[in-house]
Amino acid sequence: MTPQDELTEVLNESPAKRVSVVIVSFNRAGELRKSLTALGDEHQVLVVDNGSSDDTPALEAEFPSSRFVRLPKNFGYTKALNIGVRAAEGTYILWLHDDAVISGAAVTKLADLLEERGDVGAVCPLLTDEGGRRAPQVRPLPTPSNTDPALQPASGEGEIMAECVSGAAILFRAYFLRALRQVDERYGNYGPEIEMSQQVKKSGKKLVILSNVTALHFAKPSPMKKGALDGDRAVGTAAFLSRNYGFLSGILYRLKMGLAGIFTLRFGLVAGALGDVKIDGAS
Repeated sequence: MTPQDELTEVLNESPAKRVSVVIVSFNRAGELRKSLTALGDEHQVLVVDNGSSDDTPALEAEFPSSRFVRLPKNFGYTKALNIGVRAAEGTYILWLHDDAVISGAAVTKLADLLEERGDVGAVCPLLTDEGGRRAPQVRPLPTPSNTDPALQPASGEGEIMAECVSGAAILFRAYFLRALRQVDERYGNYGPEIEMSQQVKKSGKKLVILSNVTALHFAKPSPMKKGALDGDRAVGTAAFLSRNYGFLSGILYRLKMGLAGIFTLRFGLVAGALGDVKIDGAS
């Protein structure tokens, strides 16, 4: 047997890791390095590089135990996330933002809860800022009368129940995600965490934050242009309202935001609300 054959045999015999961590990253090499360093090699780590033009590609050599999937341009968070989920091999899948830092041991604690608790559909660490304070993480699900509830820090101790959470760090069972086939790609950057919070609620399961398991969330400003983000947010919100409150609800929201964009000269918002222009790699 040649050395290459021996290596192949060892790799084939390596047990699959229980948790897959999917990180979609765009032009945040510094934050991504911190995230990958904290995770270590305890879990399968998949980085979907969403067309970064900074030093992100160079991190592949620095973190050989992580798998990098490089996309030719920014396809939006949702499409890139679906690519990462399809490549994941673990029983549990953690969605992790590239500006969130959590240890491998903390991820294991989240997976332990899902393994032990059939009544829980998804679990999150408690998000903190650099000063150790609780960071914005929870909010109600959007409704036609309250389309964009603000994120607030989670309150309480132990198992904190939430209706809707930030997408910075959420752990799901892999079969739950795959039963849905994929996150609706009518969402661009904005919306997949809201949609999945709704799906957990529909399943009759709990969405839980563990106060004794923490993740640092830097919550850095997006490297994308504000106008593009405004339009993408309008598309995502309209998609959520249409899915959950009917087509007319989505149309009325689009008209309202389109007019608001016209009167305030926010043409990115107009493009999203009335032209369905979102961050999805379309040219």
